[in-house]
Amino acid sequence: MVAARAEKELAIQLPGGRDGRDPERAIKRGPSRLPREFILATQRDRLYDGLVRTVAAHGYANATVTEICRAAGVTRPAFYEHFDGKEAAFLAAYTRGTDLLLGVLEREYREGSHDWHSAVWRHLESLLEILAGTPAFAEAAIVEIEMVGADARRKRAELLNRFRGFFSGAPELPKQVDRGTVIDTVIGGVYAAIYQRIAIGRATDLPDLLPSLAYYVLTPFGLAVPPGARVGAVGAAASKSVHYPSTPSSSMPLFLTADQE
Repeated sequence: MVAARAEKELAIQLPGGRDGRDPERAIKRGPSRLPREFILATQRDRLYDGLVRTVAAHGYANATVTEICRAAGVTRPAFYEHFDGKEAAFLAAYTRGTDLLLGVLEREYREGSHDWHSAVWRHLESLLEILAGTPAFAEAAIVEIEMVGADARRKRAELLNRFRGFFSGAPELPKQVDRGTVIDTVIGGVYAAIYQRIAIGRATDLPDLLPSLAYYVLTPFGLAVPPGARVGAVGAAASKSVHYPSTPSSSMPLFLTADQE
């Protein structure tokens, strides 16, 4: 219950999680006694929401600064006080959202159980639930980022690199297997599965991927999770380890190397 509440609160904080024109965040015209820093921060957050929702609805290429400002309830001059243009605004919203998301997951990983296979299940579940709870952010950050340019691709590579930290507690692999390659391939595969589900308009169904993705992440490290396993059954399921042979054979799992940024 606590975890579900925290995920819901984070989803609201993510860019696109709220209506940019929400009356509760409106700033009345004319002289204001509010600190300028508060006004600027409120405008920026509303622009994040307006941008993400506009990009999710119309695509990055078709989203205009005028439409973003309209969705945020912010004037064009105010927009350019914060950002040089649409790309800069998108990158700022992307950085804000992914830092929030990864920050929560990383903190939970550091403070949580040292049972790695259970942690994998728990953190995948959180990731999928949060993205499903903010489909506009999922669409913009996972799918539409492809249209933004080289700086966005570098930002995405930085994001994916941060996921390597979640493998610090993973079991060792056979000596002939390059650990970094396996980890990067698993991260790339999970990202691709999430991308595909969002790209066909089913972001809200992302939690359905949990059993398959948990199986995909755990199996290379000798920890098999049967499809349909529940969170409480992960420990028992993971005890059924996969024993790798000491030398390569046709029975060993094969992994494709993902393209690196």
